Amino acid sequence: MAGTSPLVQIELTPPARLPKPQWLRAKAPVGDNFHHLKRLARGLGLHTVCESAQCPNIGECWNHKTATFMLLGDICTRRCGFCAVPKGRPQPIDWDEPRRVAEAVATLGLKHAVVTSVNRDDDNIGSAKIFTQTIREIRGLTPDCRVEVLIPDFQGLEESLRIVLEANPDVLNHNTETVPRLYRAVRSGARYERTLALLEKAKKISPGMVTKSGVMVGLGESSEELIEVFRDLGTRGVDILTIGQYLRPSKDHLPIARFYTPEEFAYLRTEALRFGFRYVESGPLVRSSYHAHEQADAAQPGSAVG
Repeated sequence: MAGTSPLVQIELTPPARLPKPQWLRAKAPVGDNFHHLKRLARGLGLHTVCESAQCPNIGECWNHKTATFMLLGDICTRRCGFCAVPKGRPQPIDWDEPRRVAEAVATLGLKHAVVTSVNRDDDNIGSAKIFTQTIREIRGLTPDCRVEVLIPDFQGLEESLRIVLEANPDVLNHNTETVPRLYRAVRSGARYERTLALLEKAKKISPGMVTKSGVMVGLGESSEELIEVFRDLGTRGVDILTIGQYLRPSKDHLPIARFYTPEEFAYLRTEALRFGFRYVESGPLVRSSYHAHEQADAAQPGSAVG
């Protein structure tokens, strides 16, 4: 019809799904230890990030009797574009949770326990206190067990960070996740500068603390951007860095821009080591807690850089 605007064709077909490379095909979780840990977590009313975040290494780690326990429930107050953990209004803080985590650690006979949490922006002080209680409960039942914490940013509240550090965890981890340009889409509610400030403050408050951070690749970042992140983290004295491939949990999460090859991960590791890290774990299936025990060993004073 004369005088009308031309029709605009809208593409309704979703983008082609990238085929998963051979090197990203983890073994399906099986074995007695896997089923035992799963029953134990259910029986104690605990959550593991291994399950909630759909970690590809769950079979390997659980069969080696290692797991990452997730504190403060399984509902997160943020909606990060990469994360499989459910989002919404969380339940009240469960103050008995630290005791049950410690019981699980003791039952499993762990030598290196990793505890993390959802974001609880509704109560950052309470969240920090739960971490502290968990560290103390674990050490009360299993004195020779090292405790690594993977903490949220507590919205930049220094008091929360100090509360966690007062319990003297063996490793303090806070993930950077991605490059500054992608923060708004990838880490809803987080700030790149806040992440750097937390890691820097941790060293100032507890100079001997082993600090750690992790980065995902495959979200559309460039190698140059990644190397700048490595430089920023190295400048803040971070001891351990993990680099792994982003895997899309569902069609409702951010798409994968591309898969990095094992050779590219080796290159990123070499580049990162230039900035003073004690240990860099870089590979397609690497996650924050993957080989955590070996990373902590390597980051101890006097150990060789790895």
